[in-house]
Amino acid sequence: MSLVQIIALGGVGEIGKNCSVVQEGDDIVVIDCGLSFPNEEMLGVDIVIPDFTYLVQNKEKIRGVFLTHAHEDHVGGLPYLLTQIKVPIYCTEFTQALIRGKLEERLPNDRLDIRVFKPGDIIEAGKLSVEPVRVTHSIPENCSMAVRTSHGIVLFTGDFKFDFTPVDGKLANITRFGELGKEGVLVLLSDSTNVERPGWGPSERTVTAGLRNVFNEAEGRVLLTTFASNIHRMQQVYEMAAETGRKVAVVGRRMEQNLEICERMGYVKIPKGTRVRLEDLRTLPDNQIAILTTGSQGEPMSALVQMSKGSYGRLQIKNGDTLIYSARPIPGNEGAIWRTINRLFNQGCRVVYESPTPIHVSGHGYQEELKMMINLTRPYYIAPVHGEPRHQFMYNSIARGMGYPDHRIFTLTDGVPLCLDETSAHLGEAVPCGRVLVDNSGTAGISDEVLRDRYNVANDGIVVITIPIDTTNGQLAGDPMLQARAFSGPEGILDVAFDHVFDALSALGKEEIKDTARVRHDAADVARRIIQKRTNLRPLVMPIVVEV
Repeated sequence: MSLVQIIALGGVGEIGKNCSVVQEGDDIVVIDCGLSFPNEEMLGVDIVIPDFTYLVQNKEKIRGVFLTHAHEDHVGGLPYLLTQIKVPIYCTEFTQALIRGKLEERLPNDRLDIRVFKPGDIIEAGKLSVEPVRVTHSIPENCSMAVRTSHGIVLFTGDFKFDFTPVDGKLANITRFGELGKEGVLVLLSDSTNVERPGWGPSERTVTAGLRNVFNEAEGRVLLTTFASNIHRMQQVYEMAAETGRKVAVVGRRMEQNLEICERMGYVKIPKGTRVRLEDLRTLPDNQIAILTTGSQGEPMSALVQMSKGSYGRLQIKNGDTLIYSARPIPGNEGAIWRTINRLFNQGCRVVYESPTPIHVSGHGYQEELKMMINLTRPYYIAPVHGEPRHQFMYNSIARGMGYPDHRIFTLTDGVPLCLDETSAHLGEAVPCGRVLVDNSGTAGISDEVLRDRYNVANDGIVVITIPIDTTNGQLAGDPMLQARAFSGPEGILDVAFDHVFDALSALGKEEIKDTARVRHDAADVARRIIQKRTNLRPLVMPIVVEV
């Protein structure tokens, strides 16, 4: 009996890090390969990617990685996967254009095998086949993925909404979703990000009116920050600038690159005479200037954050500027975003982050759109993805309200397969899975121990114990020395710790002192315990043995 397994390596019970496996026999297709952003406890961590151990272990079975769209939470893990295995990447022309440069920066050309599809193509993948289906989102050429198995269609919605007036005029292929439902959708793995929002999500077109209001009210320069991949929003800014007599300059390397690609491919049409270089702004009055900038998530090195600190050499905030915050905070980034906004206010910049007329709309469907996808595709089983546990819970409640019994609803967790055969479905045994932390150097694999040490140093400081040892005679060559940095314990605590460390080391025999690992362990253990007991602090204790 053939068994189909669906394994989420990331992207369920969480926002981001989307990466899923569909496996039947010796054939595997991978849907997306994304990243997520660190939380406030992951000090020094730049991004988080899935653990690719299962894919590496089964690399001969992988027929391809299929990308739904070009957002980082769906493609950002690719460079790290492709350094470990070589597999073909399938995506649209637009997604290919946005990811190729990033991949070429990190990988030799012989590691890249990118194959372009169009929505509606059927890509054979061993016993499986994959059909991309056009659906609207906040980026061009977004696709759901219909994976055909011997038991029916496994349908990944990807990130989606039903926008009936999209900026680029390209509608979701609702007819095709209905046809797939008639053919037989075995399981629907649906976006659940906005399941808490009732009704229908507003169209991207509604942002135009919100931008118009701000552009008309602003007496000085208008800045707008959004994701560098939000091509539709950038198109609207150019159109509004042309309407209100402003020129547009772009700040931020990734946004400039994306805009250049999109203009070349025809995804952005810039009104004649509207675009200027940043250097040309000095020749224009403030009420004729609009600026697109990166930094919507409070990224420390982004242009907007540096401007808010007065440290961006190419552009400074002026009193009378207006910034439109046209984005939605990624969970975990709220603190950095509000700090940036507050600094901008202090510099005399008006920041518009909420408005009766929308200045931002989500690319994810609301409750009625999620229901519409269920009704179109009529899946036998349902499993919400791209959402935190509360999103999964609410989505499942909605499915029950639509008549789905509990045995046809699954709450997935990363690494646990959903196993489907001819007559039933169940959760299987977990496969290797987890998170891999990548620090600012680009090195993957920061351990929990390293994170714990960073956390302790950041919160409670560091205590260094230097121990001189005569290893020949097996004795201390002098008194230990305790030094502290960023540690704020009560006065005299280091003296108390010294006494305990000295007594512990003095009690060691000659052979024990010759064992430098034993000396380091005992010194650190004694110091750590006495400091924690007396102060409730947990500094990083670092013993250093100096052999004399």
